[in-house]
Amino acid sequence: MNKNRLVITEDGSHTLFVADLNEHYHSVHGAVAESKHVFIEAGLKPMLSKKKQISVLEIGLGTGLNAALALLEAENNNVQLIYTGIEPKPIDTEVVNQLNYFSIDGGERMREAIMSIHHGERSHAFSIGKHFVMNYLEARIQDIRFDNETFDLVFFDAFSPTSQPELWTIDVFRKIFSAIQPNGFLVTYVAKGEVRRTMKACGFEIEKLPGFAGKREMTRAHKPLITIPLTI
Repeated sequence: MNKNRLVITEDGSHTLFVADLNEHYHSVHGAVAESKHVFIEAGLKPMLSKKKQISVLEIGLGTGLNAALALLEAENNNVQLIYTGIEPKPIDTEVVNQLNYFSIDGGERMREAIMSIHHGERSHAFSIGKHFVMNYLEARIQDIRFDNETFDLVFFDAFSPTSQPELWTIDVFRKIFSAIQPNGFLVTYVAKGEVRRTMKACGFEIEKLPGFAGKREMTRAHKPLITIPLTI
């Protein structure tokens, strides 16, 4: 089996190349920059003015970059984040120890956040500082049951529909839709028409936003305040 390898992206930050899938974890045009654009600017920041405690679900925790940036944002804005990250294949400790995100953004606090996310408990939730509670689930989303209306925000950062079509299905999005609170939303870098139609069939209202680094669009999918019972 081919081993994942670190790659320097255009903003100087690391991503991982997965040879088995022929894909990178993050954009080669800038890992930190993409994460900020898609998940922080389009996802977390719109929530900050609405709530002082935000429950986040991430599909595809990967390197922990999105979670670490969210932690820094929570601390800077005095907001409490309850963060659930799903990752069936955690990256190796030796790779975690080499990640250079702290040199691009966040300094020592970023380094501490990344280390805490990956080296913390897997059996129960744990705190990282005063503003962040982490629940790391080493499992597939297909095998997890959520309570209804648990999350305010979902970071959907799985590999592409081409590489992992099993994660972009109506069953997965229906599960997520049920788990999101009314007026909550999901953000993802993907803008494929087929994915958006699947989300819409589950009850999401689709918003098209500018994509990162030359990508025309990304997607923000809202759960309306009043939902129609699903018949699919």
